[in-house]
Amino acid sequence: MSFRDCGAEPKESVSRPPATTASDRAARLLRAASYVARYSLLLFIVLVFYANTVVEQHASAFVYDSLNEVPYNDVGLLLGTARYQPGGGINPYFSHRIDAAVDLFDAGKVRYILASGDNRHVSYNEPAAMREELIKRGVPVESIYLDHAGFNTYDSILRAQRVYGQSQITVISQGFHAERALYIADHYQIEAVAYRARDVNGVASLRMTVREYLSRLKVLIDIHVLRRRPYFYNETQTIPRQSQSHRQRELPVPTVRARQ
Repeated sequence: MSFRDCGAEPKESVSRPPATTASDRAARLLRAASYVARYSLLLFIVLVFYANTVVEQHASAFVYDSLNEVPYNDVGLLLGTARYQPGGGINPYFSHRIDAAVDLFDAGKVRYILASGDNRHVSYNEPAAMREELIKRGVPVESIYLDHAGFNTYDSILRAQRVYGQSQITVISQGFHAERALYIADHYQIEAVAYRARDVNGVASLRMTVREYLSRLKVLIDIHVLRRRPYFYNETQTIPRQSQSHRQRELPVPTVRARQ
């Protein structure tokens, strides 16, 4: 008896899709990974430029080029960097920051210099190197304080407040770096200005600019996402505060060209 005779319709043959091979699955995974990587990179670039814009707009007005204009603060926070370059020779970022700190001190714009830098190992001591150069340039040793746990800019700023008791400081570094320091200070209610050390040109400047862009994104994450604390902040070492009368008797400012 046929299907037609019993009133049943014959079943149509169903075509099955071709079996997915391992190579097909791998190709789809690679395409998906490519899309994720592409859009992740785009998001990262947008975030980097956003962080740079936020920090620059927030802090650039408080970075001073001229000794005549920078206001007095008891403490100048000298941010550390390596004394020597990896290939040998004095690091120009280091020497220019020392120049700026000495200019501020000689002009009576700060009374103390807090040299804050990395001293993770016995063989590497940024604060001691800064003190040595400052003393060579005529800054009295009793006017220099060392922060050996300023492992990064974030820690240096917070330790100036929480360990050394400072609510007003003058940051000393190159302008691009100083802006990031001022952004951190403002978030933690530290009244801060910055005196711009002379910038460095050439390949070193380009490398530092790229690093600074990334550091600005990191500091926004540290502040607004992680709310990170300094690595060490429980000890205290208060720097004496100067009287208001001294603030009104600032030393005459010598004629020094504005930094470029």
